[in-house]
Amino acid sequence: MNRLKLNPLTESATLLWRAVVVLGSVGLTAIYSLMVLLRAMFGRLDRPMMDKYCREWSAGLLRLVRSSLTVRGEVPDFSNGRRYIVMCTHASHYDIPVSFVSLPGSIRMLAKKELFSIPLLGQAMKAGDFPSVDRSNRQKAVKDLARAKEMMESGIVLWAAPEGTRSPDGKLLPFKKGCFHLALDTEAVIVPVAIRGIHRVLPARSWQINLGQPVDVRVGEPLDTSGKTKEDLPEIMQEVRSRIETLLGDGEAE
Repeated sequence: MNRLKLNPLTESATLLWRAVVVLGSVGLTAIYSLMVLLRAMFGRLDRPMMDKYCREWSAGLLRLVRSSLTVRGEVPDFSNGRRYIVMCTHASHYDIPVSFVSLPGSIRMLAKKELFSIPLLGQAMKAGDFPSVDRSNRQKAVKDLARAKEMMESGIVLWAAPEGTRSPDGKLLPFKKGCFHLALDTEAVIVPVAIRGIHRVLPARSWQINLGQPVDVRVGEPLDTSGKTKEDLPEIMQEVRSRIETLLGDGEAE
């Protein structure tokens, strides 16, 4: 068990501190996006540097809300040449920063195409090899899948939220098929991850921020999709859901 202490002091943020968190988060995102773009412009952006920026940015965001992280479970060796997709619960905007800080390797979020239109952030994500798969356009989806597979083969670990949208109470929402199709198409190893308590940091569709919230990251047993076909999709989805539910336990139902 690895514990990352970030000054735990649970309390509801005042209006002033909420403003500090929002402005600080926007500022950090802009600064790191600019650093990524400047390095990319001069040909000095490599993968280790991008990994470093992602973790520093994430740690900064978590310090603003004083989160206390605990990581449990055995993380696979992401450098063993296999293709990996982390499938994680999604109950807060902080799921991504928590994952960047908690997990090793070159983690890249499988992003919605809308994120790439955000000024600075979108361009930085493109420069930093953040993939997107647009299944509404078949021709582009084929290219996106080929690119995602190439990235995974080069050592990038994809992060995806099978729920597709944020859960307001931490309970699992219905899964969407997109990231599971990607796992089958790339014969990836699925790593189930549950983040407990994260929905209390910044509940979905609200501006209520809770400082010092303990967050528990739980890594489950990987599921290898090698040799699986589209006919196995329902079984794979149910198995991953079952493993994530086990990781969540009863804590999120309280």
